[in-house]
Amino acid sequence: MKRINLYISIVLIAICSLSSSCTKWLDLKPQDGLVEQDFWQTKEHVRSAVNGIYISLVSSNLVSSLFMHGEMRTNMVELTAFTTQMHEEYRFANLMSTNTFTNWGDFYRIINYCNNVIDNAPGVKEVDPTLLQADLDAYIGEALTIRAWMYFYLARIWGDVPLKLNYTQSDDDNLMIAKSSQEEVLAAVVADLIRAEGMVKETFATTIAADKGKVTKYTVNALLADVYLWQDDYSKALDACEMIVKSGKFELVSGDPSTWLNVLFAVGNSSEGIFELQYDRQQLNPFHNLFIQNRIYAVGGTVYESLYMIDESDPDNFDVRGDRGSLDASTGQIYKYQGINRQQRKTLEESYTHWMVYRYADVLLMKAEALNGLNEGQEAIDLIYEVRERANALDLNDLTPTEDDQATITTFLVAERAREFAYEGKRWFDVLRHARRNNYARIDLITNMVMEYAPADRQQSMLGKYRDPNSHYLPIYFTELQMNKALVQNPFYNN
Repeated sequence: MKRINLYISIVLIAICSLSSSCTKWLDLKPQDGLVEQDFWQTKEHVRSAVNGIYISLVSSNLVSSLFMHGEMRTNMVELTAFTTQMHEEYRFANLMSTNTFTNWGDFYRIINYCNNVIDNAPGVKEVDPTLLQADLDAYIGEALTIRAWMYFYLARIWGDVPLKLNYTQSDDDNLMIAKSSQEEVLAAVVADLIRAEGMVKETFATTIAADKGKVTKYTVNALLADVYLWQDDYSKALDACEMIVKSGKFELVSGDPSTWLNVLFAVGNSSEGIFELQYDRQQLNPFHNLFIQNRIYAVGGTVYESLYMIDESDPDNFDVRGDRGSLDASTGQIYKYQGINRQQRKTLEESYTHWMVYRYADVLLMKAEALNGLNEGQEAIDLIYEVRERANALDLNDLTPTEDDQATITTFLVAERAREFAYEGKRWFDVLRHARRNNYARIDLITNMVMEYAPADRQQSMLGKYRDPNSHYLPIYFTELQMNKALVQNPFYNN
């Protein structure tokens, strides 16, 4: 194999040089002609490397992968005639290690970009005294947060994965790294985030786009809350949510049907956004191709009528997140990323709706989840209704749980998260997180969902597989096993 990313710094420079997608907070153009030994000499080099990390998030296949891993195994989508055998294998629990969707390369590539900054940026202060310590800390904190975010995905998609926290410059480095347990990886994620929380900025005080498109303390705390929920540490998750809520800097945007989609998604950077991957006319998002032109994904057959539901007696009474919100009921297309408003769609040239990583509605529902775990049922219910009322959710799908009915609150919350975050790449992870608690006490959340979309001739086979917790994580791609002899295949795929 060729030397890995011959010099990662040069790759980052190339990304910044060749991409014209840098928004106003990514306006630093790296110097031409730099080679590895000439890099890491100035504060501009550090800034350029960190900007390169952000650009790699939107210029790679990452977001398409995040959508796929979050939605493929759920009832929210259906495959179309444009899908491949690899899609069908993933969808119907027939994965093999030769399926390219099991390749974790994009995640580790971005992790290595982050490791490059974390390892090499501190030395710049010794050669460039104009680099302020506060700025250096913020840069490293941003890299730590994005590294943590990538490892959080790896742990949820593959379970046990290699944990590499130093920069890999070439194949000459030791790449024979065994897997760490999912618990160890999540602990490392928390450690990175706790360190980053004291380093990153609360605001960039320049543009709204910078505060929404770059890592801030609020990004760190939203991610911390999410990770703590995966660790069933409800008290710490609640504290992380409270830091965001009490800041007073965020609010739910209006649920007015004429503005909700436009403000929150079509334009973006709203008062609800916490961290958004930002696209523009030069760097379009991948969704026009995924959902419209030769579309791979369509709306799941039960989503509109069973999840959002229809008020047959009053056509003006509808959930703003349903038809012409998240989906187009007449065409079966995913609408959230193509709509300007309920009537107008974006053209291919206008396909730059942001990818939402965290927004305030997520914080409120994560807080509700933490409260439910702490047996504070009424407070949890109140938060769920706050989100529902903004969207005008229909009474038809109100489960009206009582404050001491933890199981029904959980069911209600999981369904509400499906309505609120439809097609934002969260569905599979939401269901899995709740299902796995207390030794998979709620495995029904997975099996019931699978029954909704599994073809009749595959139902028993898929149910049998999904009842095995090891099947909830992907196999390790076969080339990784060939290159790294310290790796062993995930247990479900050994036969």
